[in-house]
Amino acid sequence: MLSEQDVIRDVLPKVARDFGTPCYVYIMDLVRARVARVRSAFGNRFRIRYAVKSNPNLALLRRLKGVVDSVDVSSGGEVGCALEAGWDAPQIGFTGPGKSERELLRSIDAALGEVVVESTDEAELLNRLAARRARRRRIVVRIAPSRMPRGFGVNMSGKPTQFGIDEEDIDAALDAITRLPHLSVDGLHIYSGTQCLHPDALVENFRIFIELFRRVCRAHDLQPQILIFGSGIGIPYYETDAPVDLEAVGAVINPDLDALRSEARFSSAELALETGRYLVGEAGFYLTRVVRMKHSRGTDICICDGGMNHHLAAAGHLGTVLQRNYRMLKLMRNDTPDAPQPYNLVGPLCTTIDTLARQVSLPALTPGDVIVIRCSGAYGLTASPIHFIGHAPPKEIIVETVDGDLTIADASQLRPEPT
Repeated sequence: MLSEQDVIRDVLPKVARDFGTPCYVYIMDLVRARVARVRSAFGNRFRIRYAVKSNPNLALLRRLKGVVDSVDVSSGGEVGCALEAGWDAPQIGFTGPGKSERELLRSIDAALGEVVVESTDEAELLNRLAARRARRRRIVVRIAPSRMPRGFGVNMSGKPTQFGIDEEDIDAALDAITRLPHLSVDGLHIYSGTQCLHPDALVENFRIFIELFRRVCRAHDLQPQILIFGSGIGIPYYETDAPVDLEAVGAVINPDLDALRSEARFSSAELALETGRYLVGEAGFYLTRVVRMKHSRGTDICICDGGMNHHLAAAGHLGTVLQRNYRMLKLMRNDTPDAPQPYNLVGPLCTTIDTLARQVSLPALTPGDVIVIRCSGAYGLTASPIHFIGHAPPKEIIVETVDGDLTIADASQLRPEPT
């Protein structure tokens, strides 16, 4: 089993040498270890539901079969990815606020698992389509809670939102939805925020979910088959971040989950933890090479072969107000690094917003050096404007230990154009 230290010392230099840059590298050993940690921390109380939007690479999705329990997709394209990767249709849940008629029909025809309904209008459309197919469709109703803990991270509750049905409106909405003859309400779903690094806030958020699940199910006499908890668990993108103490979260919330399951109404309900970033984010690394250097008005600038077009999040343009430098390092060519110096790292695009880091402290850089950006396994390539200015996309490399042997494979879905 590869450790992160093994990866940085031995694997990434080999990838950079054999496959070139820019590239993403996904370490399956680290993904499997993270899944095992989640299961252990919560004592296997949750089934793990992987959010495909975080990283839809087909090779990764194939390897996640048997590692996680199900997948959550958010578009017809992701439905296709999951099916192509070999996932069985009942293991695929379908979320998203803007599902088209065509996508909803496909969910029926392919006999996917739950469709997560995010509005009464969507439920009514799905009911009409199910009637057209003479089917009864399983659904889960998503609730948008009215509150969440302070300091949670990215907050999606208590404000106007396209996601789910507002808690204030859920009773009238469920009354209407449960009367639709071609839909079966099998459960509830809540995802109110993400990128939380504070155990106390995660615990409080889960308790809000449990309270809301209880109240709604009692009010509507629901005996849910599934309750989906949006995890919200974050990863340490920046040097000042501390990783989540997941064991501390589990130690406090597990008795609450047991108390919920002890009630007759919830005794047969599957508790699902939907997460993507936490499972694959820290298992991914982005490698980009310094191609040119210049000194401009007192600043040392390194121009790299990949930038914002490959890694929009690291450039600070994916939901952040102020850019902060991701944790990154220089792949060392020797064991005696030079003293760190401040650099601006930019990509190859003809725009000033193509900046990967400002005044980041790294050992002395020269053209040819490779920079590693950590925490790049989630919301990387497919969340970036890869077609902007026509540069070739990066490769995607899968690394894993199989029967004690290290395997490194090109898993690129978007092939670089020949040069």
